[in-house]
Amino acid sequence: MAEKSKILIIGGTGYIGKFIVEASAKSGHPTFALIREESMASSSSNPAKAKLIQSFKNSGVTLLHGDLYDHQSLVKAIKLVDVVISTVGHTQLALLADQVNIIAAIKEAGTVKRFFPSEFGNDCDRVHVVEPAKTLLGIKARIRRTVEAEGIPYTYVSSNFFAGYFLTNLSQPGATTPSRDKVAILGDGNPKAIFNQEEDTATYTIKAVDDPRTLNKILYVRPPDNIYSFNELISLWEKKIGKTLERLHIPKEELLKNIQEAPNPENLTLAIGHSVYVEGDQTNFKIEPSFGLEASELYPDVKYTTVDEYLSQFV
Repeated sequence: MAEKSKILIIGGTGYIGKFIVEASAKSGHPTFALIREESMASSSSNPAKAKLIQSFKNSGVTLLHGDLYDHQSLVKAIKLVDVVISTVGHTQLALLADQVNIIAAIKEAGTVKRFFPSEFGNDCDRVHVVEPAKTLLGIKARIRRTVEAEGIPYTYVSSNFFAGYFLTNLSQPGATTPSRDKVAILGDGNPKAIFNQEEDTATYTIKAVDDPRTLNKILYVRPPDNIYSFNELISLWEKKIGKTLERLHIPKEELLKNIQEAPNPENLTLAIGHSVYVEGDQTNFKIEPSFGLEASELYPDVKYTTVDEYLSQFV
């Protein structure tokens, strides 16, 4: 059996990064996490971060000191591995744009078999978005073009909605649990969206690392049991709690006005909601073998958490 690739995760203490570090270590890949020295120092005053870093160590993860803005530390870290996965700030524009530093270091190191840039959302090449999401997705698309122009082998992961962000609260901005009285539905509520538990996205990502089928392709996490329209999602929740919710539909024009008037980061959440729930950007195209593959078809052995199962924890 071929040896498992050595993996470096950049941004491993971030939202999706921690799940990917855990999945990599659990699957037996020699796993490295690039941690900023300030991050290590601040962990003493941040119990959650200290606990996370300790859990990395307990899992056998090698912690490397380095920084997105320190070229030599990046090159040094990258030379130790076969695969680089970036999970840097998925809503922080500067960090996403500065992945060009990772690309430059990968080119210099010359040892990397695969690069996964920070994506883990909608396919940035197949969206109809308004600001501020337009700028965010535009940066991700520019990173893709740079990777391709430099001839770096890649896999892009399009995992659609994080369940922790969009399912825990039934996509109601500011809420932390699913509503039991009323719900605002963007548009007519009919376009289909895709909700994936973060652990499953991480598992699929690591599965793709050494898979020749995913080389220079987009890996879409689109499992059949996690595809729901807004209306279907609310109906499923109503069935679970045995209660009918008051449904308030927000027409497209009103939603676009709300996006323009909302403060940051609510405007970004609403703009992504417009892309998915009004324009149908997660499901309005067919995955063609020429550019992509679907994760649950590719890895039927992975027992993913369904939307139905996920919502049951809140009943």
